[in-house]
Amino acid sequence: MYRLTAGPPATGADLRAARERGRLLAAELTRVREAAAAWRNGLGGLLVALVAFSLVKGRSDIGQLAPLWAAVVGVLLAVALIIGAAGALLLIRAANGPPAVASTSGLLVRSAADHREALAAAVALRWGILLTLCCVTFLVAAVGVTWYGPPRDQADLQIMTPSGTVCGSIAGIDQGSLTLKTADENVTVDLSKAATIQILDRCPEPGT
Repeated sequence: MYRLTAGPPATGADLRAARERGRLLAAELTRVREAAAAWRNGLGGLLVALVAFSLVKGRSDIGQLAPLWAAVVGVLLAVALIIGAAGALLLIRAANGPPAVASTSGLLVRSAADHREALAAAVALRWGILLTLCCVTFLVAAVGVTWYGPPRDQADLQIMTPSGTVCGSIAGIDQGSLTLKTADENVTVDLSKAATIQILDRCPEPGT
């Protein structure tokens, strides 16, 4: 049978350690909230700089990309938007607390409640930072695709003139004349003499 007896009296070191522990616990929630606010402002400033100052910018119109790659850019931007919104909400949650009123049932003492909220805020802060950095990664990936993705294929024009038929992609336009890039060379056609102009997906092979 066990009997409980009083332990040795607390030493000065024990009292100082208990006082320091209490001080840290009392300031724990405030420290986490301040860190969350600093991270929120810093990451928000990074995103604003990327967008507002055009530090990352590819083609101004994704319609210039091949259809498949344009769809990839759209998916990357959509994922970045969803992840960024989730990260922003978590950072706001960490900095300001949950949008709820504490229930009176099972109400904890102030120190225990603050400690539990500090733990939840720290988890939200870590996930908020991770998701926001993932958002930046997807944004940069989307811009990279607009930089290096293959361009959209241009339609070819087939123009019939009294001197023959010319087919190729548009290389330039100048005062009523049209320059087509054919398989062999650039040919300038006077549009006033054109009998027909036909848009083709691809010029026919020579001899067909």
